[in-house]
Amino acid sequence: MHGSTRACVMSRSDPPRGRRGALLGAGMIALLTLLALFGPRLSPYAFNTLDWRHLSAAPSLTDGHWLGTDPLGRDLYVRTLYGLRLSLLIGVLATAVSVVIGVAWGAVAGYAGGRVDAWMMRLVDVLYALPYLFIVLILATVFGHDSITLLLVAIGAVGWLTLARAVRAQTLSLKRREFIEAARAAGLAPQGILLRHILPNLAGTIAVYATLMIPQMITFESFLSFLGLGVQEPRASLGSLIKDGASEMLAAPWMLLVPAVVLVVLLLCFNLLGDGLRDALNPTAR
Repeated sequence: MHGSTRACVMSRSDPPRGRRGALLGAGMIALLTLLALFGPRLSPYAFNTLDWRHLSAAPSLTDGHWLGTDPLGRDLYVRTLYGLRLSLLIGVLATAVSVVIGVAWGAVAGYAGGRVDAWMMRLVDVLYALPYLFIVLILATVFGHDSITLLLVAIGAVGWLTLARAVRAQTLSLKRREFIEAARAAGLAPQGILLRHILPNLAGTIAVYATLMIPQMITFESFLSFLGLGVQEPRASLGSLIKDGASEMLAAPWMLLVPAVVLVVLLLCFNLLGDGLRDALNPTAR
């Protein structure tokens, strides 16, 4: 009796806690986005300003370098916020690429069925068997990593596999529903059924996967930048800043700690938001 009461209390308390986590994540993401967009204006230093009087200077309020400088005297506060801006941009745009490919692939495969479905999903299985990071490295090397556009395409082009499977499974279930049969009997073309009936019913699933995919894209961009295959000078992302900070870890530890902490907080917030959306849109998955 006590066990069932405790389970009931826990089940009642979990949803509010999940919602609080999602709200906290969304609020922190909004705050970080505003800081990335407008925070550099609070500093007297520009992104590439070289302050020769303060090379590898520790954080200080008196000289205006609130988070310190790098070995070239560039302000770490400004560069971290610009890096945050670029990492967010790449994460969101690469996720958009993955979502477009994954939704289109999964919806077409699930609705078409038969040999088309079998062929399309076998290709997904083959890509799944290959190391994800290996594919990203090849694409980044082939397409070139000096272009932000090519970099986000390379990252986003292989992040759609899980979403394609989820969309296909949902489409297989939806296409047997009565309203789909009614639309088909009314003479609506397959393209119209997918756009007007299937995809709107997949909006929740797509939103959850997209939210959880953004931190994954940011992580891979940061890893590529850490390897020297991502964002290049004079631009900076959180990954490239962490790479620079790692080389100065002993002499100037703030160069590593500042972008690393920002990256960890950013990833944590997106995961909190994604988990909250998943629980809200699919309570049985808790």
